[in-house]
Amino acid sequence: MRSFCTPQILGLLLTVLLVTALPPRTQAQVITSGPPSCPGVALTFDLCPVRKGSGYDQALIDYLIEQKIPATFFMSGKWMARHEQNVQALLQVPFFEIGTHGEVHAHLPLHSSEEQKQEILGPVRLLKTKYSHNATLFRPPYGEFNDETVNVVQALGLQFILWNVVSGDPDQAITANQIQDRFKRSVRKGSIIVMHANGKGRHTREVVQALQEQLMPERNLTPMTMSDLLQCRQAAP
Repeated sequence: MRSFCTPQILGLLLTVLLVTALPPRTQAQVITSGPPSCPGVALTFDLCPVRKGSGYDQALIDYLIEQKIPATFFMSGKWMARHEQNVQALLQVPFFEIGTHGEVHAHLPLHSSEEQKQEILGPVRLLKTKYSHNATLFRPPYGEFNDETVNVVQALGLQFILWNVVSGDPDQAITANQIQDRFKRSVRKGSIIVMHANGKGRHTREVVQALQEQLMPERNLTPMTMSDLLQCRQAAP
């Protein structure tokens, strides 16, 4: 079983098919965007375990901190176990929000309800016991899930967070300009953008800077954490 993030196109297509194929009851529990009237955009970064490299995009984090850009990070348990100092540092930034991303980055639909529960609970427990942090946001590895996943997440009292803008930043063949073109076509009020902060993202810092300095000011958009985006009901006066 792979335990690292991949930019597979089939995986993205699977995510779309899963979301659109679910009945209305389940769709309502899976969050793919914020309120369409809200001028906010959630910059979200997955922290999946990696096989090679540092597993941490320090340049990206430094830029977010320097510019005081709100961001939300989804950490896997396996990643946290290898990056204790980074976890502590991210938790101390007041405009960052921390969610979870499964224990070992497993393909959840291949597992039973109980197995999914343990995969989901692993990093939640770790953040609580070791860092005294209550994590309430969950993003499934690879964006994959089934009805059992949604039921488990709901039973655990977590919010199920996906996205509606795919950066594609782990793709080695993609250029910064191509990612920026995707953003120009897709980013709007209430958008949730998925990117990576584990060093697998290609051009991530570069495209975040372009978002911050160009696209969002042009469209009167503001970066927000996931929780702030979900609580935003209407455009600012």
